[in-house]
Amino acid sequence: MRALIHRSFGEPEDVLVLVDRPLPEPGPGQVRLRIVLSPIHNHDIWTIRGTYGVTPDLPAASGTEALGIVDALGEGVEGLGVGRRVATGGTFGAWAEYIVTDAAGLVPVPEGVPDEVAAQLISMPFSAISLLQFLDVKAGDWIVQNAANGAVGRMLAQLASARGVHVLGLVRRAGGVDELRAQGIGGVVATDQDDWRERALEITDGADVVAGVDSVGGAASGHVLSLLAENGTLVAFGAMDSPVMEINSGDVIFKQATVKGFWGSKVSATMDPATRGALFGELIQRVSDGTLTLPVAGVFDAADAADAVRASKAPGRVGKVLLRF
Repeated sequence: MRALIHRSFGEPEDVLVLVDRPLPEPGPGQVRLRIVLSPIHNHDIWTIRGTYGVTPDLPAASGTEALGIVDALGEGVEGLGVGRRVATGGTFGAWAEYIVTDAAGLVPVPEGVPDEVAAQLISMPFSAISLLQFLDVKAGDWIVQNAANGAVGRMLAQLASARGVHVLGLVRRAGGVDELRAQGIGGVVATDQDDWRERALEITDGADVVAGVDSVGGAASGHVLSLLAENGTLVAFGAMDSPVMEINSGDVIFKQATVKGFWGSKVSATMDPATRGALFGELIQRVSDGTLTLPVAGVFDAADAADAVRASKAPGRVGKVLLRF
């Protein structure tokens, strides 16, 4: 079978190679999946660079999320049959024609959900809905997020709106406001405009902003914190620009603000099964009724992985880039 691996750390377009590997056999409690499509995520790129929270041994497999079709069952597997479409979001080595994974971690994909949507159903959407849950907000509350035109930012806005939570979005250029408006997402301000703070206050109409999400780092962290109300919570979700958060100590002190981090893998690992099931059910409902949209920027054969990574890194990209095996 074909599989994408890297023998050294570096930029994926430079170090990824397509190799032949033996067909894996499922063990007890496992299934073998024939991979249909797999998305390229930022954490996949960071892992290949060697800069993510988990560093694999070399030579290393790649990819973490995929849509697959059950191809073979290991001993003791129940509730899944050969030919069933399933999604996996936590299987390292997903960039391959076939993978073996634990049956218990798979999510059956309902009929009517397109392959391109199902392939990206778990990692980013589940991170977004888990983040929303983590913020502990209710209908009528206001939150603020930067990188509002990023993949998670778009999903968070759509999922929050469906729950009745208001979202103030920050983007770095005026064009981002128009892009989001075209997707039906409003309440967005471009921070490259001199009056962006005044515009933000107009959107919230003086309401308290109880929580903020920072996916950028640097000065952008301080922008989010500055908009929070007293006792507000700033959550670090990513570091797109800088690993250093530049925040004003006065804002932390006088707002009595809380600053904490969110790592989806850790949150997911400690989430109780009932909550996990409810959140996945909500995701599938939102995708099915069109509330949550998961656009695709392009689909590439695994042999063209370098071009796929370049497309994934392209500025202004809307939607995920998918690999086909």
